[in-house]
Amino acid sequence: MTRAQELEHGRDAFSRRAWGEAYARLAAADHEIALDPEDLERLAAAAYLAGREDESEACWERAHRAFLERGDREGAARSAWWLAVGLQLRGAVAPASGWFARAQHILDEAGIECVVRGYLLIPSAIQRIVQGDPAAGDALFNQAAEIARRYGDRDLACKAGQGRGRALIRLGRVREGVALLDEAMVAVIAGDVSPMLAGDAYCTVLEACQEIFDLRRAYEWTTSLARWCAAQPDLVRYRGECLLYRAEVMQLRGKWDEAVRDTQDACELLMSRPAAGAAFYRLGEIHRLRREFDKAEAAYMHANERGRKPQPGLSLLRLAQERIADAAASIRSALLDTRAQATRARILAAAVEILLAAGDLERACTAAEELAQIARAVDAPLLSGMSAHATGAVRLSQGDIAGAGTSLREAWEIWRDLEMPYDEAQTCLLLAAVCGQRGDDDGRRLELDAARKLFKRLNVEAPLARVTEPSGPAGPLSERELQVLHLLAAGKTNRAIAEDLFISEKTVARHVSNIFDKLGVSSRSAATAWAYQRNLI
Repeated sequence: MTRAQELEHGRDAFSRRAWGEAYARLAAADHEIALDPEDLERLAAAAYLAGREDESEACWERAHRAFLERGDREGAARSAWWLAVGLQLRGAVAPASGWFARAQHILDEAGIECVVRGYLLIPSAIQRIVQGDPAAGDALFNQAAEIARRYGDRDLACKAGQGRGRALIRLGRVREGVALLDEAMVAVIAGDVSPMLAGDAYCTVLEACQEIFDLRRAYEWTTSLARWCAAQPDLVRYRGECLLYRAEVMQLRGKWDEAVRDTQDACELLMSRPAAGAAFYRLGEIHRLRREFDKAEAAYMHANERGRKPQPGLSLLRLAQERIADAAASIRSALLDTRAQATRARILAAAVEILLAAGDLERACTAAEELAQIARAVDAPLLSGMSAHATGAVRLSQGDIAGAGTSLREAWEIWRDLEMPYDEAQTCLLLAAVCGQRGDDDGRRLELDAARKLFKRLNVEAPLARVTEPSGPAGPLSERELQVLHLLAAGKTNRAIAEDLFISEKTVARHVSNIFDKLGVSSRSAATAWAYQRNLI
């Protein structure tokens, strides 16, 4: 095949989004005679989407220099921008910053006003949002949107619209922000946006869904991203991100086998990228829920090595391992170190569970109140469910049975609506405790049976054992110690317990001390929370 034929077939493959074929044919043509800068840009994009990041960067740099030799400053700046974006996504921040600055300098030196000026606003706009000044970021994205309108550039318009959406969400204008994100995605679905920016657009909107706890929208856009990836068999770039987002949705919806497969594949595809940390953390979460503790620990360590702090998962793992003091110390530290609202909300939800187990009712109450404030501000069903469950758990520990029942029933309804079986089962366990406190044995059995069936569907053995035998021996506790724990949890003093059991107050004190030692707790409220969590009361 002649070079001209290779080039023609390469361009055709590029238009068909057959990235592997496009790369092979354009590279073959380039081997004969160096490609023009426009074809070098196609070769760079095909390499990037086919997962050949080193080759892509080399081609963008060649395109940049070829445009300079031709005297096309705008083309040179554009290629420099794309090269910088690729470097940035790989975590090479300093080289990326240098190439962004080079593109800016080329345009400034020549006094050129062009659409690339709008693209060069994007890194600064993102930086403003990350640094906590979303209003300044919104202003810069607005400028980029105006440049996009002036030059009729759909790629820049999509990028600017999504950037404004993220900025407005940070400013608390969630509905407006989401509307802009959805509007920008219409262009992606219609095929009006170049493939490189289309993949980035999907990732941006899904990150926003995580930020505002919008599970339904996340599911819809994840499904759309999966179709987009499937339509491009040679696509490597973005496939890992697609699997990672899909894995989180599958985990929440109780499809854990699918979630594990997707996460393991995502770990392999993202191994050399910053997102690998998030992939390993997701894998750790699924192993933790399945009570595969060694695998969970290893995954969390891999996540930490790749820059993703394994919280709140690691603290919840320690709780599941009955290392309550370690869990409490770990989650308290995470609360001190975390300010980002979305991450903090998840840590607060875990903190309530852990601090109740540790007997720190005061801090658990404070965490639940802060979580409720965030839930009211964000107004997302997923976050409302987390908050209602946490509030119900705290009220149960405080003895506010009526309030606990109201909050937990609200959480249960949200989990049912969102199709989240694991969370539904956990709430059913607390509702069983509420029914028990009311003396409603039938209600208690119904809630336990519902939890048992949900756990069985998820194939979670350890919680299932606790649900199946809710009144059985309490692990390390003797029968007499369990009797003492029942009365202690009812709020009785040592003297009252002694009178009920016809034993001395000194004997009761010894039993209480033994209970604390065996459970690894230091207070009566902590022992009570331990018993409630295991449906022993």
